[in-house]
Amino acid sequence: MKVCVLGSGSKGNCTLVRSGSTTVLIDAGFSGIEIKRRLDAIGLRPEDITALLVTHEHNDHISGVGVLSRRCNLPVYANPATHQAAEAKVGNLSGRREFQTGTPFTLGDLEIHPFSISHDTADPVGFVLTDGTFNTGYCTDTGKITTLIEHHLKRCHVLVLESNHDPIMLQNGPYPLPLQQRVRSNQGHLANGDAAMLLRKLAGGHLRHVVLAHLSEVNNQPRLALQAVSRCLRDQARSINIVSAVQHIPGPFITLG
Repeated sequence: MKVCVLGSGSKGNCTLVRSGSTTVLIDAGFSGIEIKRRLDAIGLRPEDITALLVTHEHNDHISGVGVLSRRCNLPVYANPATHQAAEAKVGNLSGRREFQTGTPFTLGDLEIHPFSISHDTADPVGFVLTDGTFNTGYCTDTGKITTLIEHHLKRCHVLVLESNHDPIMLQNGPYPLPLQQRVRSNQGHLANGDAAMLLRKLAGGHLRHVVLAHLSEVNNQPRLALQAVSRCLRDQARSINIVSAVQHIPGPFITLG
């Protein structure tokens, strides 16, 4: 299994997961041209993609979904509420596939388990993808960590996890108060400390690689996110490779097995 975050932040999100002959993109929040450029940078083509998985309908997660689906004849997997909420933005799709939140489904060499998260959209989800040996978790855009989220992520070897904002930077930054309240709410985004506390709970299990994702360029800095996690994990951090995703370029491939 291979994982690569092609870019993550408030301006766009897209992550690639590959196992065997199956390659999926989780979200496509950049233009079709930009996603092609980023795939080129890691030695892949849009034609190598098997399908698109969609977590929710915000623009920074779906802006390239429609054009990629039509140009590359790609099926798009989302739950019914997300499909309906995204219709006006993505247009016609080459293949519309529906899954039910909470029910695993098979896509080529991967089994995919969508689970509920907490965000201000129709029916947002995270994913655990498994090839039968290794598990990759994807959990961004959630305002809180629930028992359900923790249950699904505790079996992951790789985790792409939101670490959106530093609370002090958010409080002292340019966002108006209503937007600050939305970010901090249970249907907003995780602070660095929230991500760190979850990772502390998961550190004793299978976890080997973490990508801190969806960092706000206005209200966070990679060093603050990494410091928060390192402080919380302490000695456990030595056994886990922790990196921060960036907005403008793909991160490194993470390879399991």
